[in-house]
Amino acid sequence: MQTGAGWMLGTDKRETDAAIAARKAILLFFKDYESDKFFKYDRYLKRIVRPLYNRLHGRAKTTGFMVSFQMLRRALEDAGWTVRVNDHAAARRHPGYPVGLLGYPQLLEGWSLPNPALLGPSLFDHPSAAPDLFADPRFRKYLTLGPWMQDMFAEAYGEDRCRAWFAGIDTEAWPDMSAQPKSVDLLVYDKIRWNRDTLVPALLDPILEQIRARGLTAEVIRYKFYDHASYTAALARSRAMVFVCENETQGLAYQEAMSANLPVLAWDNGFWLDPQWRKFSETMIPASSVPFFAPECGERFQGIGEFGAALDRFVPMIPHYTPRAYVQRELSFAASAQRYAEAYLSCG
Repeated sequence: MQTGAGWMLGTDKRETDAAIAARKAILLFFKDYESDKFFKYDRYLKRIVRPLYNRLHGRAKTTGFMVSFQMLRRALEDAGWTVRVNDHAAARRHPGYPVGLLGYPQLLEGWSLPNPALLGPSLFDHPSAAPDLFADPRFRKYLTLGPWMQDMFAEAYGEDRCRAWFAGIDTEAWPDMSAQPKSVDLLVYDKIRWNRDTLVPALLDPILEQIRARGLTAEVIRYKFYDHASYTAALARSRAMVFVCENETQGLAYQEAMSANLPVLAWDNGFWLDPQWRKFSETMIPASSVPFFAPECGERFQGIGEFGAALDRFVPMIPHYTPRAYVQRELSFAASAQRYAEAYLSCG
């Protein structure tokens, strides 16, 4: 349970120590995204105001950092691991036992525990943000989300230090919805985060025009402007999804749709379009909006010029794609827990 002061620790100390001795405990240290926006230290005020604002505006209530952490913790616990969160006392009692550090990079500021550490997922957007990270001998391995992130970090930190990981998808929470009554042909997921003044008229609006020109129905749902219940209901009434996003490290929303057995037609431009890429590279960085994907999941298109042909291939195949089978096979909770645990134990 999380409080304003941190995480409440309810497990008995002796049980934790016994699990550590048996190498069946995982000590996680997590810090969510926080920043000062309008004035110094206003992040503390936002902790109080944000829950009320979210309720009033019906927005998504958790950050990607938090969702990834929660899914990791659940996967590990489902797999039988004893998971302790922000338990500095347990780590100090066992200084040679590994710890996992994930979330926002402020977690590393003044980090004092001597334990060998597995870093990530999250923390840094690009290895150039922390080029000397492994000069600290406590830091042993780095976890990345998504194949394109793995390539980017491994090039800087070395293949031996970087491990690929994914957050498992709860296929029970996102069941097969293909047999539900359908009133919408295509649920258009709008996750355009940058240059909306350009991309909405140049990409999103023409997508909708071409869908409707073919006599298909469309519903638009915008990232951060919905809650869990409304998203679930939208998936249930839709036959398939058009996913419009610049790039993803994992892409939980489209994977939840695939778990619900909605095929996906994805804009996959091929590059990291976050404006900050110019801070790290002189050339555009390869990336994907659907880093976990296969032909059985649906179709991709690189730009609006390719959309019409991709749509015409995609629509007749909607009943024949098997995206849920892909999620069950490639993105399971069990595999997610195993990948993390193997990387974690290799650190100490």
